[in-house]
Amino acid sequence: MPDNAAFLSTKPKAVLFDWDNTLVDSWLPIHKALEETFLVMGRTPWTLEETKERVRTSAREAFPVLFPGRSDEAMSAFYDAYERSHIEVVTPLYGARELLDVLHQAGCLLGLVSNKKGDLLRKEVEALGWEGFFHSVVGANDAAKDKPARDVLELALQGTALEPGQDVWFVGDTDIDMLCASLHGCPSVLIRENEPREGEFANCWPDQWFSDCLSFSKGLKF
Repeated sequence: MPDNAAFLSTKPKAVLFDWDNTLVDSWLPIHKALEETFLVMGRTPWTLEETKERVRTSAREAFPVLFPGRSDEAMSAFYDAYERSHIEVVTPLYGARELLDVLHQAGCLLGLVSNKKGDLLRKEVEALGWEGFFHSVVGANDAAKDKPARDVLELALQGTALEPGQDVWFVGDTDIDMLCASLHGCPSVLIRENEPREGEFANCWPDQWFSDCLSFSKGLKF
């Protein structure tokens, strides 16, 4: 990783965030909806740990592989299950609100780029009253291609003079977030409890790692 102090003292023009398990705790509703989907489809459900390890891409991209020839049926089952409970259980992660406050007050443009279906994503943002933080809220199916494609970053920056690159940080909790940053020249920040392991991220090693959002906000020096 580059020098911590130098990185954290250079203010970006924009910061784009993943949503699930970066700013909010979403594993339980995702897992429960997947569990119900697998049962409807006559498959053995994943464990919670398997869900955490395997959920990366959007349902639009993942379900045709998981349920060949029946992906539409599976997506219908998944979203029916997810929509029944997600608003009631969406929970900010430790320090997430504080991090957004710090970056917003510093004048950074903020956006969301998630592989959660766009309409569900926006409902969760509204449920927390966080709409005022974000210039854009981009979810699955909003752009021609989902994360890690460049399409979602360009959509998130639409209406600004910014393009993906060194002035735009990308913050997330998984390899696909780090890949999205790496592919499009954006500095990357990994937020999760466990430090990245050697060889885990191949050619998309995160530029910075923090165990939680509050540690990230306290590390900022601009």
